[in-house]
Amino acid sequence: MISNRRSSLTPLAQKSLDALAKELPSEGKLTYEQAYAILNDSEELEQSAAEAIIERLYLRGHIYEVEGKLRLTDH
Repeated sequence: MISNRRSSLTPLAQKSLDALAKELPSEGKLTYEQAYAILNDSEELEQSAAEAIIERLYLRGHIYEVEGKLRLTDH
């Protein structure tokens, strides 16, 4: 049986996703630079670590990209 649930996230990835959701602008999208800044401010992540977290969230289906901007799936 195939589950529709997404893979569980590490605690840091979950905290990062929560931070992105909390700071999401009203138009519902973030630039990569905004996302890196949010993760730097909230989790003290350097850009390379923020890039890795964003990639993990993307690969697990928690965020997606449209026209170079990040959007969060149902969070």
